[in-house]
Amino acid sequence: MNSQSAFSPFSVSSEGERSSESCVKTPLPSPLPEVQGGHKRAAKTAGIVLCGGRSSRMGQPKAWLPFGDEVLLQRVVRILREAFDPLVVVAAPDQRLPALPDSVIVAHDDREYLGPLNGLAVGLTALQGRAEIAYLSSCDVPFLRVDFAARVVGRLGNSSICMPDVGGYKHPLAAAYRVDVLPLACELLDTGRLRPVFLTETVPTRFLLAEEFADIDPELLSLRNVNSSEEYEAALREFSHAPAGPA
Repeated sequence: MNSQSAFSPFSVSSEGERSSESCVKTPLPSPLPEVQGGHKRAAKTAGIVLCGGRSSRMGQPKAWLPFGDEVLLQRVVRILREAFDPLVVVAAPDQRLPALPDSVIVAHDDREYLGPLNGLAVGLTALQGRAEIAYLSSCDVPFLRVDFAARVVGRLGNSSICMPDVGGYKHPLAAAYRVDVLPLACELLDTGRLRPVFLTETVPTRFLLAEEFADIDPELLSLRNVNSSEEYEAALREFSHAPAGPA
């Protein structure tokens, strides 16, 4: 592992030139062929990992929490790179990150703590000209399965967003987004509507119920995050007693 590809503060064009605009207002061209699920690396499908939150309940940066022989951010990046390329890590301004593969794009948010919708906009901006779909994840999901992420992307179909809806709770940080929703994300940010789920009110969205993951993640562990030291310690205990096998 070596130093990351630098990206700051916001966007890179397909020719590699940096843009001073925090949100690109011009929609990207569509349409996009449907992506199939599974372990095969999906063409023009990327991953975005958000790691710039306050971690106030945890009391320390989640990205650096040890989990096995790696830290949480490294673990989530490793898992998602099995299915998605390129991969963007969105960090807070001046946030220090653990070592990541050279191919990972690091995009530093230009404004701190505006929440995951702003992080999504940063990640989608970094993917301009590089991908047409992105799977969005937080960095605090130690039991994420690549099959789960691939299933979400594979079920996108002709929709703009594909998002798990389990027990009446929507999961925007375990969802697939077309890159061309970026202008709408920017509009929401401009009007102070800072939740990614608001995007589902404006574009075609497919919601996936729990039974659609029964064959690959029946306990839905991919949706389990760690927000407190107690949750982190419980996850470590379960991980230490888990049988050896793929993440």
